[in-house]
Amino acid sequence: MESTPIHVVLADDVQLFRKGICFLLERDEELVVDYQASNGKELIAYLRTSKLPDVVLTDLNMPELNGVEATKIIHKEFPDLKIVALTSYNSKPCILNMIHLGVSCFLPKNVKPAELISAVKEVYHSGFCYSNEVLKLIHDDFMHKGKHVKCDFDKSYLTSRELEVLELICKQFNTSEIADILCISPRTVEGHRNNLLLKTESKNVVGLVTYAVRNNLLNFLN
Repeated sequence: MESTPIHVVLADDVQLFRKGICFLLERDEELVVDYQASNGKELIAYLRTSKLPDVVLTDLNMPELNGVEATKIIHKEFPDLKIVALTSYNSKPCILNMIHLGVSCFLPKNVKPAELISAVKEVYHSGFCYSNEVLKLIHDDFMHKGKHVKCDFDKSYLTSRELEVLELICKQFNTSEIADILCISPRTVEGHRNNLLLKTESKNVVGLVTYAVRNNLLNFLN
């Protein structure tokens, strides 16, 4: 049975790079590039007037409207849309800023082609794609860099099963895989995911991951 194609919209002001990324993505039979924007303004205009893609892949440094500002608008108007930031600015402050804005994945422009394709697919299936290094970066930012985020997490607030599902989500397992691991149905997994979203007041999976990191719930980071 043929798999459902993953629809991607790409934004980058460098035409040669943009065309190259498009060619690379569409060599994979699962990926389809619906539109190429040369700046954030074109990207937002397309999203407002066309069928939403599954994943947005955007540069940060663009004219007219840069990727950071475009991400803010997208997160506000289309909170469920998954965004992959692809940029040469891979400093710690930049990574943290984009994650706080709600990007599902942060990749440097010198990433290997196979890693880019894998990340796009992972974001589509799991809602995000953060390496353990990035998760630890988020953890350190919350816990050790003077933010003094108040942690009022009550261990009884989430059930043991919800905690199990949350950790598996953060390990980037999809619904079917979580169901197999826990020996429950995919529908039950979705029920736990929805409960987690409600209890943590998160809009999407990225919010769940941030919540888990902020409250030190991820055993594999310790």
